[in-house]
Amino acid sequence: MIAFVSGPVAALAPDTAVLEVGGVGIAVQCTPNTLSVLRVGDRARLATSLVVREDSLTLYGFTDDDERQVFELLQTASGVGPRLAQAMLAVHTPDALRRAVATGDEKALTAVPGIGKKGAQKLLLELRDRLGEPVGAPAAAGAPAAGGWRDQLHAALVGLGYAPREADEAVTAVTPQAEAADHPQVGQLLKAALQTLNRAR
Repeated sequence: MIAFVSGPVAALAPDTAVLEVGGVGIAVQCTPNTLSVLRVGDRARLATSLVVREDSLTLYGFTDDDERQVFELLQTASGVGPRLAQAMLAVHTPDALRRAVATGDEKALTAVPGIGKKGAQKLLLELRDRLGEPVGAPAAAGAPAAGGWRDQLHAALVGLGYAPREADEAVTAVTPQAEAADHPQVGQLLKAALQTLNRAR
């Protein structure tokens, strides 16, 4: 298992970071929150989880070991694959997920694209004894490059299954919130965008 990768950030895409490790570019799938704290040229260390499929090897990257552990625990629930687990961590911090499961908060889980009411109820039952108690650690804060939040947010929404037109409308809806902040955080904007999309449906 590849527990982490460390090296200079060679490139950033809407859902991927490329780290140079020993002269090799390692592509790592990341949430908008994780990508928002990375800068091309800076050194980074990402906790990783390798997902092996018949036709692919995909490395998922996280800001810390706790986020990776929650990502892996989420996949022990039936019907949760790496894409859905990553979507859950794009919308909620690990602690927010623990809190949602501990308190039986269906609404928090249905805020994640791809999880309906019945799916949320099933996940609450299956994950109740697996995620543990909230630890109360603050979420990692980071500011994406100026002007870059729109592209990151749009790509994250499309990656979560929304049509480009829906993503455009959601980005427009949260623009006032982003412009009011000195350093817009993609993770917070994504939550707000998902709320507007859920209301529109």
